Amino acid sequence: MSAVCADCAVRDASLCSSLGDDALRQLHRIGRRQRVARGETMLWAGSDSLVCATLLSGVLKLSAATSDGREQIVGLHFPSDFIGRLYADTIPFTVSALTDAELCVVPRDRFEAMLTTNGEMERLLLKRTFATLDATRARLLILSRNTAAEKVAGFVLSMAERARGISDFQALPGGPVTFELPLTRGQIADVLGLTIETVSRQLTKLRHAGVLALPGVRSVTIRDAAALRHCAGLD
Repeated sequence: MSAVCADCAVRDASLCSSLGDDALRQLHRIGRRQRVARGETMLWAGSDSLVCATLLSGVLKLSAATSDGREQIVGLHFPSDFIGRLYADTIPFTVSALTDAELCVVPRDRFEAMLTTNGEMERLLLKRTFATLDATRARLLILSRNTAAEKVAGFVLSMAERARGISDFQALPGGPVTFELPLTRGQIADVLGLTIETVSRQLTKLRHAGVLALPGVRSVTIRDAAALRHCAGLD
């Protein structure tokens, strides 16, 4: 195993976890590290699908342009996630950095060639694809049926779960969980189909109820996870 791969923070959680040392060395030879600054776009919708990547650190957003030119966030990527579109000519969504990020980038055609000889990685990729599809269906159900309070509480819970492994995630066993929301309240409102005023009002209600603390502009502390799950309609 290369020294770079051995030191990788997401080595055991990414697709690379399915590879042996020889395959890891092969991947290291064709890959490269790339840093993306907050606000920078890595891939543009409609551009040629030339690369794929594993997100090593930071948070990325997937977005599409609406008919009136507005940006609509359709997904988020967190460390260990696979980025890019295999077996396709173009990129369907724009991929941009919500925070400073680092990725391990590989030419798409060479990665596809590796998949043909690494069945375990191919199966893991398929498993993750189905998990993403299930999460998308669950999100559609939330958007169509849940109240504003349930949507906001559920969003905070999902962000806390995905934020594990990010450097600013802090948690004590059985105690409060503190992390940074990757989105502004306006962006959260767009994702949930709410107004920014409604999002702010629901977060304030959760704070007044002692369920959350809001120590910073984007900082969130979950003080009572069971109560938050109840507010999200998950108990």
